[in-house]
Amino acid sequence: MDKNAAHRTNMIGGDEVDAISVEWDKRVVHETNSLFWDTTGNDILGAIALPFYGAFVSEERRRLFGDVSGKKVLEIGCGSGQSLQYLGERQASELWGIDLSENQIEKTRQQLTEHGLSATLICSPMEEECGLPENYFDFVYSIYALGWTTDLEGTFRRIASYLKKDGVFIFSWSHPIHKCVAAENDKLVFKKCYFDESWYSVSLGENTLALSDRTLSTYVNALAKAGFVIEQMIEESDDELVQANGSDFAKKAKMLPVTFVVKARKP
Repeated sequence: MDKNAAHRTNMIGGDEVDAISVEWDKRVVHETNSLFWDTTGNDILGAIALPFYGAFVSEERRRLFGDVSGKKVLEIGCGSGQSLQYLGERQASELWGIDLSENQIEKTRQQLTEHGLSATLICSPMEEECGLPENYFDFVYSIYALGWTTDLEGTFRRIASYLKKDGVFIFSWSHPIHKCVAAENDKLVFKKCYFDESWYSVSLGENTLALSDRTLSTYVNALAKAGFVIEQMIEESDDELVQANGSDFAKKAKMLPVTFVVKARKP
């Protein structure tokens, strides 16, 4: 990615960071983000996993999955494996996961083995053909991973192909409004244009990541093009989780959405 544009402000997690707009290049984005998660990604960004969908939204309260016993589930961006463990312990019949990072795949394998579980794991970008079966899964889900795709519409089409008829797709990501707004002198201040979906590079620690902040309508329209029917969208934080957290980030979550979650179905 050629760094040929001005510096800008973006939100990563609950923090304001300095970013640089960059030219989009699918291969370099994959290489950059794979290296990030192969090395220090978890140390810097942690691991968001079920029962949490992200900041201040939980499956325990929202019940988007319901009963998963006997169900075949696929996680897009399986990370360190805690979400697959969560569903495996609730008697899902088959666990599958895909991730861009070999290191994350190995962490998932170790995590599941330690808890007496196993999964079919594939290292591949989510946008690409990787041998996953079609019309097979009851649930495909992603916890804070879909935003890393370089091809949102293509990824949603692939996910639709993996699901059975009436299968459910659940995903969460940072809310795009949150990505634009920072706390400053006890005020919330817009730091970037909501409609700016250009790619940018951020240096965290010794490594770099590459992202694009898509609007909410971009996600909704891409779901529609892939044939999904949206059943539920969650933007508001769970009050009890916000009240239990006294951070500035929690104060921000009282004023605007910081996480969004979508439940959609393949007709």
